[in-house]
Amino acid sequence: MSDVDIKSVLTENRLFKPSAEFTAKARLKPDDLKALHQQAEEDYEGFWANQARQHIDWHTPFTKTLDDSQAPHFKWFTDGTMNVSYNCIDRHLANKADKTAIIFEGEAGDTRHISYQQLHDDVCQFANALKTKGISKGDRVVIYMPMVPEAVIAMQACARIGAIHSIVFGGFSADSLRDRIDDAQAAMLITADGGTRGGKIVGLKEAADKALSSGCDSINDVIVLKRSGHDINMQDGRDTWWSDAIAGQDKTCEPEWVEAEHPLFLLYTSGSTGKPKGIVHSSAGYLLNAVTSNLWVFDLQDDDIFWCTADVGWITGHTYVAYGPLATGASIVIFEGAPVIPDAGRFWKMVEQHKITVFYTAPTAIRALMKFGDDYPNKYDLSSLRLLGTVGEPINPEAWMWYHTVIGKERCPIVDTWWQTETGANVLTPIPGVTVTKPGSCTFALPGMAVDIVNEEGEFITEANKGGYLVITKPWPSMVRTVWGDDERYIDTYFPKFDGKYYLAGDSARRDEDGYFWIMGRIDDVLNVSGHRLGTMEIESALVAHEAVVEAAVVSRPHEVKGEAIVAFVICKEDRPVGEDAEKMVAELRSWVGEQIGAIAKPDDIRFADGLPKTRSGKIMRRLLRTIAAGEEITSDTSTLENEAVVAQLQGEA
Repeated sequence: MSDVDIKSVLTENRLFKPSAEFTAKARLKPDDLKALHQQAEEDYEGFWANQARQHIDWHTPFTKTLDDSQAPHFKWFTDGTMNVSYNCIDRHLANKADKTAIIFEGEAGDTRHISYQQLHDDVCQFANALKTKGISKGDRVVIYMPMVPEAVIAMQACARIGAIHSIVFGGFSADSLRDRIDDAQAAMLITADGGTRGGKIVGLKEAADKALSSGCDSINDVIVLKRSGHDINMQDGRDTWWSDAIAGQDKTCEPEWVEAEHPLFLLYTSGSTGKPKGIVHSSAGYLLNAVTSNLWVFDLQDDDIFWCTADVGWITGHTYVAYGPLATGASIVIFEGAPVIPDAGRFWKMVEQHKITVFYTAPTAIRALMKFGDDYPNKYDLSSLRLLGTVGEPINPEAWMWYHTVIGKERCPIVDTWWQTETGANVLTPIPGVTVTKPGSCTFALPGMAVDIVNEEGEFITEANKGGYLVITKPWPSMVRTVWGDDERYIDTYFPKFDGKYYLAGDSARRDEDGYFWIMGRIDDVLNVSGHRLGTMEIESALVAHEAVVEAAVVSRPHEVKGEAIVAFVICKEDRPVGEDAEKMVAELRSWVGEQIGAIAKPDDIRFADGLPKTRSGKIMRRLLRTIAAGEEITSDTSTLENEAVVAQLQGEA
């Protein structure tokens, strides 16, 4: 790769056309895509109504498509009823009962194959177990599990009976779990004794017990999957083993036919304030975009083996593992483990072993594996691959080219997808059989997605390569409905500018001379670490909660693997630590943040100072901290600072 001329994203114009062979077999041909865009432009509501009738099996057909009477609280297909689990499983049983729905591989190499019929039986049994425990339509159920098939089974079982699930990523701490349980007022927690990651047991039950010991009064029952097999405490009257819960339960469970707008799940995501917000997604609208994007973007066909490497604790694992692919009748791969265990060839070995055809992962993973060189992927037969995808953050051209040449062997289209927890599904992305791609660009909007770029005044930017606010100008079926229990925060977060006319994505973007979209980064104080969004306020709050810290400011700096690295500037209550004392304090604070939030939030770099750069009104000048963190020269005016000497000290710490 060293001989490849990598240009900056501002001048990236290498073009990669889909092969004639791929296009010939693709679901969408150029004329098909053109027709979809034309339909959406000519009759927006009619377009989505047609898609909903085509891709969702309705119990009660809808007659009203879009209700915008309470904008920006939009509703879709309001008088229709359906069930997400039925659409993901039952409707395939007539023709695909024996087809593999899930291929599972554990880190130790253990594998399981689950057919659609088996998945149906397992989901129904667990749904009946939930009902036996008193869970019913509208109840919230928190799921805190490793990446195993039972996590998907639990999600589908909740959907089957109309319960609202909320997944908490297994890497989050007890405190983070407690906060999410309390906010959702969940009636049940589903967890496991532990999971496996990097050759170590992740003590999920221990973390769950700690969370429940400090609050969570709404929890009545805990169901525990035996996965790791290590000793744990089981509390009488509250805790039940998964195997005991399903024992004797019937393998049929009539779906609860819910209104289209019935919440399917809550998913907590970080914001620019300290409290995570519970994103609410509907049933029908969410599923519709999940299905269409899986078909259009990933070109899913009957013989595909689709591996999205995301954990179900994130939105990608919801839409491109647990719901979208299953609703299309595809076969998916679930992996519990790390991509470098036992070595950096693990992903590629799995591609060969399971004959994976569609592979979707994060740029962070690509960059990390790229560092190990070409020898690992070259050891394995990757000829089954026909389509590659990236998700979570913009991918740099160098990593894109490595993915294209070494993994895709220059024959697999790459779909570089931009979307968010709040959008529910892909928004900006190539169509693999149609779009001419550019390394690092998420290209164009999908049919029915009205995406644009505006300036501070809300005026559309037509000038090429001029950055602005990325906005979505029309509602779409899978959009966030509200923030759980806080409608005002929903409006303040997503419709804060431009008189509420546009959904504000929170990213800045530009379009090049050919109209291709390029994402330039966040416009707020939310960090994007390895594709995971983390609020600076959450990390700052955790740092300040330590007895030795009086103040902290958190920013990011570019990181070649993770996208963004976390840099914390810390003011201690006592004298500023130096030398070995500073090293000890850094280790202690990193561990502390890991306990408070989770390992993903540990600062990569902690710098101690006697003060922070503040204006005379007390506002921290974060742009200065970002410049210092990146090791760049300060060119902006510092005359408004209360104490300019602070900057010199911080630069000395760099």
